[in-house]
Amino acid sequence: MKFSQIIKASGIVLAAGMLLTACSNSSKSSKGKSTKDSIALVTNNTGVDDHSFNQSAWQGLKAYGKKYGLRKGTGGYNYFESSSASDHVPNIESAISAKYKTIVGVGIELTDPIRSESKKHPKTNFLLIDNVVKRPNVVSATFKSQDSCYLAGLAAAYTTKTNKVGFIGGGHNAVIDLFEAGYLAGVKAGAKAQGKKIKVYDDYVGNFTGVDKAKIIAKSMYAHGADVVMHAAATAGEGLFQEAKDINQKQPADKKVWAIGVDSDQSSLGKYTASDKKKSNFTLTSVMKGCDTVCEDIATKAHQGKFPGGKHLVYGLEHNGTYVLKGNQSDKCWAAVQKARKDIIAGKIKVPTDPKSN
Repeated sequence: MKFSQIIKASGIVLAAGMLLTACSNSSKSSKGKSTKDSIALVTNNTGVDDHSFNQSAWQGLKAYGKKYGLRKGTGGYNYFESSSASDHVPNIESAISAKYKTIVGVGIELTDPIRSESKKHPKTNFLLIDNVVKRPNVVSATFKSQDSCYLAGLAAAYTTKTNKVGFIGGGHNAVIDLFEAGYLAGVKAGAKAQGKKIKVYDDYVGNFTGVDKAKIIAKSMYAHGADVVMHAAATAGEGLFQEAKDINQKQPADKKVWAIGVDSDQSSLGKYTASDKKKSNFTLTSVMKGCDTVCEDIATKAHQGKFPGGKHLVYGLEHNGTYVLKGNQSDKCWAAVQKARKDIIAGKIKVPTDPKSN
């Protein structure tokens, strides 16, 4: 036990399971205005419809296209979908061959491909989300995800009735460390504020596509009494929602287990009909990462001839670079979350970035 309010229990599930994805590249053609305004997204391995940051980034590109009257396709905006790491460089090369002026890579997995391709193609603009590449034609965008996850942890602490909550990570990396560290710190703070002892179950899928394994982990956490579980596992996190739905459909709407989404609004995944035939929703909140905001912002700057190449931009709670939705939080819970948000922005709360510090 690392502190008096929380017991962190890691690795409660060792079961293996992996869902292989089979995504195909997508580059449908339609005419835009000018190649200097064009922008293309290269996804990581979870695809463009991942209910996560790829989907959010794509929404940002579509918003940019609508703003300037661009069409989906060559000369406008588009995406190139990756199904494995081996697709990243070929997809970037395809986008460059199609004369897209700005290439967006979402996720830490795109770091090396963008580093190498930006060196080979110095006249192409690159945006890397979630990591940093120091090149004059690359703008890097990262998020203070630990801060928004602190708010999610606080929400979990104020919502739990069993005083047991969970966290499911995808693969271990520096970005997911921020999510885990913030969530654990938020649960700890919420427990302390209420004079509670809250147990945290903490486990990892090992990748970001293993829906089946995430469902197994969630099932074990709920079976051990957790009634609020957050994921930071991209597509794999759908397994959490599948398990929560299976459980909640068998009981009345006023008795439910909760899930916390990540990167985009995942409230649609929480819709269900309870055993008493009432329609309800078990998504407590979603931790939002403003990939859409970043993509639209950088695309607009490129359009204006002000592409911020060589810069590292960090987005936090201020101006909603990252944030949590009210969702189904109680008024008491939401008030505590909003106060903590203000205190983090003001520097009164320092959120850790290392899970081991909790």
